[in-house]
Amino acid sequence: MGTTIVLELPEKTYRRAQRLAELTEREVTEVLADALTLSLPAFDSAQKSVQPVSELSDTAVLALADSTMEPSDDLRLSELLYRQQAELLSEPEHVELARLMEVYQEGLLLKAEGLAEAVRRGLRLPLVS
Repeated sequence: MGTTIVLELPEKTYRRAQRLAELTEREVTEVLADALTLSLPAFDSAQKSVQPVSELSDTAVLALADSTMEPSDDLRLSELLYRQQAELLSEPEHVELARLMEVYQEGLLLKAEGLAEAVRRGLRLPLVS
């Protein structure tokens, strides 16, 4: 059993969910619930599996500070962002874009934490003087 909530969505978001519901012959509420379920746990589970940055070795901290997105994911993210700007994204591409944005944001957060720890330890100079 779930929890019932009232949620105000942008009209464009609702229309996309409604269109996906029509294409998959499902209720809009099911589509939206699935979208939330698929998007929210990934960040939480990634954070639970990561050792605190303060406990990492200097080498691991520097590796984290220098980390980048996988090249194939980075390329695909760029393609999808371009298609989004041109308003050419399909419904599956919207889902893929959301997933890749989540990967990007998680990576950026971890990179920032690694850089902050590297500066704190004196392994890197601060970015601003």
